[in-house]
Amino acid sequence: MPESPVTREEIENAPTKAKIKAGEEVVKRALEQYDPERTVIGFTGGKDSTITAWLVKRVCEEHDIQKPDFMFVDHGQHFDELEDYVRTLADDWGFEVMVAKNEDLIEKAENPGDKVDVSELNDRNQREAEKVGDYQEVPWLMDTEAGNHLLKTVPMNELLENHDVRAVINGVRWDEHESRGDEDFYSPRSEPEHMRVHPILQLTERDVWDVSWFHMVPGVTGIEIKEYPENKDDLPEGLSKQDVPISPKYWAGFRSLGSEVSTDKHEEEPAWLQDVENTEERAGRAQNKDDKEIMNKLRELGYMTVPTVALASMELFNNFIAL
Repeated sequence: MPESPVTREEIENAPTKAKIKAGEEVVKRALEQYDPERTVIGFTGGKDSTITAWLVKRVCEEHDIQKPDFMFVDHGQHFDELEDYVRTLADDWGFEVMVAKNEDLIEKAENPGDKVDVSELNDRNQREAEKVGDYQEVPWLMDTEAGNHLLKTVPMNELLENHDVRAVINGVRWDEHESRGDEDFYSPRSEPEHMRVHPILQLTERDVWDVSWFHMVPGVTGIEIKEYPENKDDLPEGLSKQDVPISPKYWAGFRSLGSEVSTDKHEEEPAWLQDVENTEERAGRAQNKDDKEIMNKLRELGYMTVPTVALASMELFNNFIAL
């Protein structure tokens, strides 16, 4: 066993089994410290949050810990299949779903992209709009600076406040975006005060698909998967597309799921068969909020990823790096 914490490079090059075990340890430590009733899983229905939920499920069932609820932030422009997937997976895995939604903004717009006068919004939304910039109008559109803050961060923070949530378990990865490269496994937040817990930071996009198909799917279905399926008809006997916890949009060629109105598929083949090592994961999504300057501003307002002072939790990998 290493005498000092392993480096990030060692973690990223660790065997898949070690990465899974370390992710479970991140979850276990969090649930031992924070009341599961005051903990939520930030669940989007995407590949990362699905693996995160699977890790939480495994830890809770192995150690007889109450499962925390899903927190689903509904910005009003999700793919219909994604919403169905969220509800179905929650039922199948024994999770309750808490929905955060900015009804005040959404109910004042008729179509995606419609702009709403800030003066027509409630007091909190007016204050939050001022934090982002000098806006007279804000759009019902997630992939903009003001829209992202009002449609995602504001309702999320309201839910955390209303339910006195002390920990949020999120499926954030180091390699997904440069703004996440300095993130830690445990990262404190303020306004509202809580801890962000990130059990899959160490996974690359390719790791996500390896874990999904060769660990998660066999663990859930009891059927071994030896290679990536090329289509829904290329599954082992006794297994159907509906049986596997993989969002249907990934089968259709999407690699990163934003809003329905601003996300395109990369290619026609399933996401796991694409060249994920040499192409941008979020290339199919509107890029406004991925601009580095804008992302930094959104992080200050409570967006899902805020850099911390150091990767202080590296030592937890010492127990698993040799697996």
